[in-house]
Amino acid sequence: MAARSLGSGVGRLLRGLQGRSGQSGWSLSVSRSTATRLPGCVPAAAQPGSYPALSAQAAQEPAAFWGPLARDTLVWDTPYHTVWDCDFRTGKIGWFLGGQLNVSVNCLDQHVQKSPETIALIWERDEPGTEVRITYRELLETTCRLANTLKRHGVHRGDRVAIYMPVSPLAVAAMLACARIGAIHTVVFAGFSAESLAGRINDAKCKAVITFNQGLRGGRVVELKKIVDEAVKSCPTVQHVLVAHRTDTKVPMGSLDIPLEQEMAKEAPVCTPESMSSEDMLFMLYTSGSTGTPKGLVHTQAGYLLYAAMTHKLVFDYQPGDVFGCVADIGWITGHSYVVYGPLCNGATTVLFESTPVYPDAGRYWETVQRLKINQFYGAPTAVRLLLKYGDAWVKKYDRSSLRTLGSVGEPINHEAWEWLHKVVGDGRCTLVDTWWQTETGGICIAPRPSEDGAEILPGMAMRPFFGIVPVLMDEKGNVLEGGDVSGALCISQAWPGMARTIYGDHQRFVDAYFRAYPGYYFTGDGAHRTEGGYYQITGRMDDVINISGHRLGTAEIEDAMADHPAVPETAVIGYPHDIKGEAAFAFIVLKDNISDENMVVNELKLSVATKIAKYAVPDQILVVKRLPKTRSGKVMRRLLRKIITSRGQDLGDTTTLEDPSVITEILSAFQKYEEQRAATN
Repeated sequence: MAARSLGSGVGRLLRGLQGRSGQSGWSLSVSRSTATRLPGCVPAAAQPGSYPALSAQAAQEPAAFWGPLARDTLVWDTPYHTVWDCDFRTGKIGWFLGGQLNVSVNCLDQHVQKSPETIALIWERDEPGTEVRITYRELLETTCRLANTLKRHGVHRGDRVAIYMPVSPLAVAAMLACARIGAIHTVVFAGFSAESLAGRINDAKCKAVITFNQGLRGGRVVELKKIVDEAVKSCPTVQHVLVAHRTDTKVPMGSLDIPLEQEMAKEAPVCTPESMSSEDMLFMLYTSGSTGTPKGLVHTQAGYLLYAAMTHKLVFDYQPGDVFGCVADIGWITGHSYVVYGPLCNGATTVLFESTPVYPDAGRYWETVQRLKINQFYGAPTAVRLLLKYGDAWVKKYDRSSLRTLGSVGEPINHEAWEWLHKVVGDGRCTLVDTWWQTETGGICIAPRPSEDGAEILPGMAMRPFFGIVPVLMDEKGNVLEGGDVSGALCISQAWPGMARTIYGDHQRFVDAYFRAYPGYYFTGDGAHRTEGGYYQITGRMDDVINISGHRLGTAEIEDAMADHPAVPETAVIGYPHDIKGEAAFAFIVLKDNISDENMVVNELKLSVATKIAKYAVPDQILVVKRLPKTRSGKVMRRLLRKIITSRGQDLGDTTTLEDPSVITEILSAFQKYEEQRAATN
């Protein structure tokens, strides 16, 4: 069957590569002999220039696919000599070697040269209806002033800078200022506790912290400076804290503190950009691991930027002049790739959403869409499930005719939420892309678009691998599963430009976490199902990481936060399905014999988790048990705890390795009493 024509986004991509800046285009070639060897790869017989042909070429000839794209999409100081040099067995990943460039030039200067007054950022402030528009010229000047301020206070190429700020133009400028001078930023979500912030600052050995006096979110004040003050008490590497002002409230300023706006006003609005090697570090972003210690994933310059820009353009069908609305926080990878770097590299107008979906009411998203005339809207299933419960009236009250593409990110979206987003929010006329990717992948890996023009989209399914992503499913013995209607561990068999390069300071941990389970493959930690049609559906995490409202969190982190309590010798945390959050944490705790007030301990544990990690990490439910189900070797069988919660102990599977099988009956009985007590009080 002849392949259908390309979707408009991919077609524009190819046309754009032909003759940009006087350079010739590049020809497509697909190898028949090898295209069928990689599981999940499309047939080589597709028409040249079609979606299947591009997919096959990206899989079989990465250098021929990504090389011209990088050459013509990015602004280079020095051309690269090698497109890629990667080996999954050792965790070696390198793209566009020998090349030099500056990410801030790609995101700012190139657009200022062409159209300086184009709007770069629309800051949708927490206060309803008070958006602020920032042009590319203004953002470049702000970035340069901030970059010069950092340099004046001793921050240089290779230094690490922590950014503890909510979504705002100054936060974006802080990221780009670091990129401009070759410093490495690590943005810490401005909802994390002082202890979590300090842990990240110390792991990265940050020289400076950039923050606000206070933050505003959902009408509430967040005491950011106070949290930073507490954190830096235990951070010996921090030499300066640069404090900007989001509110008029004055905060105590100590010996480390520098008033950021005052210092920026003294600096020139121009700053010579550092020329960075393709594989120099751009940023670190901390994500939860199953061991309990957050890991600083390292992303580098050229490959990350190219991948973020390409996925932004092609998955969402971004067109020049569009207003792109990703409502994620910049503290997460979604904010990095699809609020900041991807859209700005493409010269887009990107929305910074500071508030919440229900402030001042459940129409906030849709009123914002109407007022800002947003064309692409990208958000989390958690928010969709929450808004769904408020009913359709809040959506239909506002004009959403500007919307063309709706996107879902952070976790698999359930069928009901998908249908509501498509039919109610999108009036059944918008393309809906359910995207799968991770902090580690740098950008979207599986999504319904790009595709052949008019290709089907199935509800609640990520479906199609992006160009250069070659998924494989593995069985429990590490064998590759062929064909359709199969489920297994989701791995990726080939490197792509946007992927993380290492864990900061611990490359062996990087290799162990992602390449050891299935040698020669990147293991995502997720399970997936491949349909008879070759589409991929993500089935959820396979390790001890849970996904609360789109935030990945290691169960070991929560357990560690509770284990410090003197009355609690043992804890076990699992994830369980939650109507709003997708998943929530359920904690099983064992108390010492002499504890009389269980409720007091439970409340203290909740406070401890909120203080050490963040409020969203607090377990929704905590059950006191006499003991935990353990194997003869002492390993807690969390799988059985999950079965007790989700299926009342039915179909427990193999329990022969339990040291004492009677513990299951014991915990089931405690859980039943707990449920009865909850029902009586509700």
